[in-house]
Amino acid sequence: MTTNHSRLDVIDALRGFAIVSIMLLHNIEHFDFYFQPAGLPEWLKAVDKVIWDSLFFLFGGKSYAIFALLFGMTFYIQYHNRELRGEDFRARFAWRLVLLLGFGLLNSMFYHGDILSIYAVLGFALIPVARLGNRWVLAIAVVLLLQPYAWIEFIQALPNPDQKLADPASWAYFGNANEYFAHGTAAQVWWGNLTNGKIGVIRWSWENGRIFQIPALFMLGMLAGRKGLFKEGNDAFWRRTLLIAVLAFIPLYILKTWPETWGVGQAVARPLLTIVTSWSNVAFMVVLVSVFTLLFYSHRWLEIFSPLGRMSLTSYVVQSIVGTTIYYGFGLGMYKYTGASFALAIGIVLAVVQRQFSVWWLARHSQGPLESLWHRMTWAGASSLVHAKN
Repeated sequence: MTTNHSRLDVIDALRGFAIVSIMLLHNIEHFDFYFQPAGLPEWLKAVDKVIWDSLFFLFGGKSYAIFALLFGMTFYIQYHNRELRGEDFRARFAWRLVLLLGFGLLNSMFYHGDILSIYAVLGFALIPVARLGNRWVLAIAVVLLLQPYAWIEFIQALPNPDQKLADPASWAYFGNANEYFAHGTAAQVWWGNLTNGKIGVIRWSWENGRIFQIPALFMLGMLAGRKGLFKEGNDAFWRRTLLIAVLAFIPLYILKTWPETWGVGQAVARPLLTIVTSWSNVAFMVVLVSVFTLLFYSHRWLEIFSPLGRMSLTSYVVQSIVGTTIYYGFGLGMYKYTGASFALAIGIVLAVVQRQFSVWWLARHSQGPLESLWHRMTWAGASSLVHAKN
C-alpha cells in the first residue's frame, strides 16, 4: 500500500496476523533447520508434538497463501489509484517487483525459505491480466489452482502406477543445508542459502505446486480488490464463503491426511497428493481469511496486528535475521536445545517485541524503514508531485 487514505484497516491487520503466524511457524521449524533435541522427557515430547501438529494444521501452507492473496489486493489498490489519475501503473509495478527481488535475495541470505523473491518473479503474472475482465482473470486463476502440471504427472503415471519414484530433488539440497546450518560460519550460511538453499526452495515450490498456486492467489486478491470484498458491509459474502470453504476443506483434509487409504501406487499418489494438499491449504486459508474479516469489524481488538501489517516487509526480513541468529550454529545454536514448546515461546516473545517496535516506529514515521526505501526507489525518477502523491 502506498497511501494511507486508500489503505483498508482489515488488510493491515490480516497481513499482520499472517506475519505473526509465519513467525511462530518459523520458530518451531528452527527456520528450516529441523532438529529434535536429545534427552527431552517423554511428556515434553508429547507437548511438542501437539504444538507442532496444531500450528501446522492452522498455519502450514496457509500463512504464505494469505500473503499472496493480499499481494494481489495491494496491486489492485496501487493500479486503481494510478488509473484514476489517467496513468498506467504496470511499468512502475514491474520495476517495483525488481526491487522486491533485491529485498528477497537479501533475505534469502539469512533464510533460504524466503518468499519475497518468489513473489517478485511470479508477480509479473499480474501485469498481463491487469486489464482483463473479471471472468477471464477468474478462469485463469482457476486453471492455475487446478495444478495442471500435477495432472500431467498423474496421467503419465497411469500406465505404471506402482513405479517406484526417487525422492524429490529438493531433499538433497535441504540435506546439504543442514550441515552448514549446524557447523558453518555466518558467511558460509549466507553463501549456502543463496546457492544451494535457494535452488532447493525453488525446486520444492515446483514439486509442491506453489509455482501455480501463488499467481492464482495474486489474481484472486486482485479480483477481491475490484469487488471491494474487504470493505465493511460484506458479511453475507464472507459467511457464504466460510461455509463453502469449510465444506470443501473437510473431505480434502481427510484425503490429504490419510493418502494410504486411496489404494493407488506411489507414482499416481504423489501428484494426487500435491493436488489435494494444495486445494486443502487454499480452502483452510479461505476459512482463516473469512473468519478474520467477519470478526474484524465487530472486534476491533484485532487491530493489534495492524502495526506489523503496515511494516510487513521490515517485519519479515528482521525475523529472518534475528531468528537464524538464534537457532543456527554460527549464532546461539538454540536448535540443539529447543523443541516446539520452547521455540514457540521464543516466537511469541519475538512477535510481541516486533509488534511494539512497529508501534514505536510508526508513531514517528509514516512507513517502516524497508517500506520507505522500497517506496522511494519505486518512484525514483518520477516528478516530485507524483512522488508526493504516492
